[in-house]
Amino acid sequence: MRPLPLWRHEARRAGWTALLTPPLAVAAPVLIAFVDASGNASDHEIAQSLFGALEMGVPLAAGIGAASLVGRDPAAELLLTTPAGYRAILLRRLAITVGWTALVAVLLAGSMIATGWWAKWPANHGALPGQLVWLAPTLGLAGLGFLAGAAFRGPAAAGGLVAICWIFQQLFADAAQEHGWSRLLYLFATTRGAMPADWTANRITLIAAAAVLGAVAWLLLGRTERLLQGVSE
Repeated sequence: MRPLPLWRHEARRAGWTALLTPPLAVAAPVLIAFVDASGNASDHEIAQSLFGALEMGVPLAAGIGAASLVGRDPAAELLLTTPAGYRAILLRRLAITVGWTALVAVLLAGSMIATGWWAKWPANHGALPGQLVWLAPTLGLAGLGFLAGAAFRGPAAAGGLVAICWIFQQLFADAAQEHGWSRLLYLFATTRGAMPADWTANRITLIAAAAVLGAVAWLLLGRTERLLQGVSE
């Protein structure tokens, strides 16, 4: 199959969860920001909603999308026999899922920069390095979702784990600031608060954690008997 049709096919196989979740996850907080803008909300509150779409909505969408990739193929045992291998197929779908989510985030961030709302959030960290606001937690939750999918071999349990992690960090934001290691792994360091000196280290740690989680998922997906067992259950 030629490259372009191949990627179109993999985009379809990634499923509606991976393709629809990013714009929907961003639409809700952006709509809240528009409602606030028509009321008496301050610029600070509106900017927080917009940055929340980037740092909270976008990563959750990527994590749920990545978690939905493993266990969706009814003929996975046939894909395991292809020359490219099932792992390479899943990796392409992960790239599509994360890439599409990143495109949604870039469009929103670009709109915020062009309209001046980006500068109205004090912790914006600039236009270029500030893209780590969404990129680091997006990669972190995508890595977790992909590993969870490889471990549980099904979208429901894997997506549930991603959602639990996201909710846990929302509920215990203050507790996450009490220890150095938890500050480094906190997903929402830009919008929910963090020590300014820890922000860059936090973003780098999340990206490094994503690489580790992805590597472990790659190893698990290499165990053919686990995938076949998941298909037969």
